[in-house]
Amino acid sequence: MATLLYRLGRFSFRRRGRVAAVWLLLLAVLGGAVAAFSGSTTDKFVMPGTESQRALDSLAKEFPQASGATGTIVVAAPQGGKLDAASLAPVVKEAAAVPGVVAALDPFQSGAVSPDGRYALVQVQFQHALKDITDAQRDAYLKAGSSVTALRVEHGGEILTTAPEVGGSEGIGVVIAAVVLIVTFGSLVAAGMTLLNALIGVGVGMAGLYALSGVVELTSVTPVLALMLGLAVGIDYSLFITSRYRQFLAEGMEPAEAAGRATGTAGSAVVFAGATVVIALAGLSIVGIPFLSAMGLAAAGTVAIAVLVALTLLPAFLSYAGARVLPRAQRTGRGAGAGREGFGYVWGRAVTRLRVPILLAGIVGLGALTLPAQDLRLALPDAGTAAPGSPAREAYDLTSEGFGEGFNARLIAVVSAADAQTTTAAAGRAAQLIQQTEGVLAVAPPQPNAAGTTALLTIIPKAGPTAAATENAVHAIRAKVAAIDDAEIAVTGATAVGIDVSDKLADAMPVYLLLVVGLSVLLLMLVFRSILVPVKAALGFLLTVGSTFGITVAIFQQGHLADLVGLEVPGPLVSFLPILLIGILFGLAMDYEVFLVSRMREDFVHGDTARQATINGMGHNARVVTAAALIMTAVFGGFVFMEDPIIKSMGFALAVGVLVDAFVVRMTLVPAVMSMLGRAAWWLPRPLDRALPNLDVEGERLRHHLTTSEPVPEKARA
Repeated sequence: MATLLYRLGRFSFRRRGRVAAVWLLLLAVLGGAVAAFSGSTTDKFVMPGTESQRALDSLAKEFPQASGATGTIVVAAPQGGKLDAASLAPVVKEAAAVPGVVAALDPFQSGAVSPDGRYALVQVQFQHALKDITDAQRDAYLKAGSSVTALRVEHGGEILTTAPEVGGSEGIGVVIAAVVLIVTFGSLVAAGMTLLNALIGVGVGMAGLYALSGVVELTSVTPVLALMLGLAVGIDYSLFITSRYRQFLAEGMEPAEAAGRATGTAGSAVVFAGATVVIALAGLSIVGIPFLSAMGLAAAGTVAIAVLVALTLLPAFLSYAGARVLPRAQRTGRGAGAGREGFGYVWGRAVTRLRVPILLAGIVGLGALTLPAQDLRLALPDAGTAAPGSPAREAYDLTSEGFGEGFNARLIAVVSAADAQTTTAAAGRAAQLIQQTEGVLAVAPPQPNAAGTTALLTIIPKAGPTAAATENAVHAIRAKVAAIDDAEIAVTGATAVGIDVSDKLADAMPVYLLLVVGLSVLLLMLVFRSILVPVKAALGFLLTVGSTFGITVAIFQQGHLADLVGLEVPGPLVSFLPILLIGILFGLAMDYEVFLVSRMREDFVHGDTARQATINGMGHNARVVTAAALIMTAVFGGFVFMEDPIIKSMGFALAVGVLVDAFVVRMTLVPAVMSMLGRAAWWLPRPLDRALPNLDVEGERLRHHLTTSEPVPEKARA
């Protein structure tokens, strides 16, 4: 592989104009495709096979007028006042006149008036599903009731579900990344070229993703995740190759040869690191959840493009930059202290000398940080976590104030039977059983369809949408109505969908974690030809994941230090965050493992003692890994400033995970363990050594080929 990449790097360096033109042309073509074919994203999380989704599918067929998007207009009289039918009539009339609305219910007829008469809910039913609602319809809905100035009118409901906006706070991470690159390289040209290379890769990946959005339904989080990962790995991969290129140039190597060597050596590690991220993200498809599969594949595609750009466009940019990628002092021959050992050597010696106390402190400390993860709860976000001052949040708070939080968590029981008489009887029995269920506040009278074969029961829980009491009530309701044999009864609604999504993801998480850990052991065994190194890497990954979960739960769920991240209302973590975090952190953890340990193996193979090889690996790569981790943390951390709670928690968890893995696990615990294992770290049973293919990530066969001019064996090209 290293030989193939070496040739690719030299080709791209010498044909810089053609390579750059191809990528820029691809960016332009995909940009045109976005303009022509892009579609909208959605915040609807569809979960085939769950009870809530089956009920929604049944509604669309048997009760189409109740299967469209819904809205809720909350009206409140001034303090001490009361509402009446006359004062609410204009609000109901204007809501009914919104394009696409099939019904707007008068609260005095539907019974949606608070006991004190001050608050009322106008239920609005749209003809079409949420994904088909236009911005013009939303704007008209938000204006309904604006003529009534004496009352407070707030608009909520699923109709106001919109995608998070991208384009502001995440730029903070890019700026910090640029500063880190300038400090690391000591050259504006090297820093700017690396950043530009990554941005072009992200542009191509995002353009391709948006071009596909017209034919593939994507959740609103999907492009943000792809952007987050594309930026982070794109900058890091370019950083690794550029650093190796500068090293070869400083040794006096001819530029084209330096580009080829850098692509063949550091590029091999980039290919492996990128492959682990891609495999982990694409592996989300195994879980069998469509929206999660789309998220994983979209992010994996962006990472794959980042790898291709680093291997092809970056050598072309290096050709344009020439010697300007080096600091001015090195270019003018005034670089002093070239042989002086840096912090990496000092840190490596300290860790290997104090390995036992460092190991104990690291493991105990990360274990303690994992403890809050025992209380992990998962849910889909609701309007109660929306940005303060937004229409959805104002409507949520006003509804809770007038009726209680349970009115924001309404459930729907869909009762279906062969004939109208059976349906009516079953709906009546179901209503009685549900009303007696703990956690249920009220059950509305059955609402039948035209044929009478399907009836809807609106259920009001006592607690809010993401409360544990509401989740328990849903499970209890389903258990009770299962005893009614002559009708099919299913509980659905936004709250029930969220509970079903969370349950299925929670069940899938241990399986996926086992898959990822097993994959890490296998891949690292191929790369390092060792048994203990992969096992050590997998255990370190578990420490990273556990402590990251613990810290995230402590802040986002339990509310400790929530003000530091701008979190208004603590609550359960978004359902898909843990499984996404496992996949992404696995790939990033393997990045740092490869870049650090590959140099340790390289020096050990060349005759150094195990301890000295460990110190050398830290000395040569600690600076680059530190810069890479800081860049990733900055990029992910930039998303913490977004108001959307899903994106905020994702950015925070990924930033914390990178910090823990890079600085505590990989740069502290790994060298401590490696020095403790000694030569045993590189032991591999002979039969297994013969069976495993040699991936030559360190480029050993490439160096042999270049020094002897002998053909590289076919096995090394694998």
